[in-house]
Amino acid sequence: MKNLLLTDLLLIVSSPSVPEMANRGPSYGLSREVQEKIEQKYDPELESRLVNWIIVQCGEQIEHPPPGRQHFQTWLMDGTLLCKLINSLHPKGNEPIAKISESKMAFKQMEQISQFLKAAEIYGVRTTDIFQTVDLWEGKDMAAVQRTLMALGSLAVTKDDGCYKGDPSWFHRKAQQNRRGFSEEQLRQGQNVIGLQMGSNKGASQSGMTGYGMPRQII
Repeated sequence: MKNLLLTDLLLIVSSPSVPEMANRGPSYGLSREVQEKIEQKYDPELESRLVNWIIVQCGEQIEHPPPGRQHFQTWLMDGTLLCKLINSLHPKGNEPIAKISESKMAFKQMEQISQFLKAAEIYGVRTTDIFQTVDLWEGKDMAAVQRTLMALGSLAVTKDDGCYKGDPSWFHRKAQQNRRGFSEEQLRQGQNVIGLQMGSNKGASQSGMTGYGMPRQII
């Protein structure tokens, strides 16, 4: 019995602790396959365009990051540039984010990313085009971050309100609905035209008409 207990004790001491097992290395299997598919959607050429736009749009001496998905994530992950970007798309004095912090604290950085996402949605970016905070801060889906920024750029070009900076060809202009307003007088005139086109039954009668199933008279 003592030998058995001693053997068990040796196994416990020699086995890795739970944190060490959790940090063993990259994930494998299904989760790794999913992550690889997500990473394949990331567009390096699009990254370059977005970096150029953010630098021009913010209008500051911003250091250009080295190319690559990980560098792009590091460049944006504190939320500072994103908040400056969305503010620059509004007239001076009407910026949606009043205070931008360059804090190194994780919760502050994630809070700023969330502020950007909320402001982007109010600006007009569809909910389906909005990335999640962890997609950027943890680098889980940088392709989704690209999608949000592309949607934001397209909206800015389409609004054409003088706030967009940069080359307009960087983003496609969204199609806008051609809404036309009509006065009550115009609507009444339109109804009269429709009535004339359909004809009128004024002065008409059933005289000379043959009932259904009756033989027609030939004069």
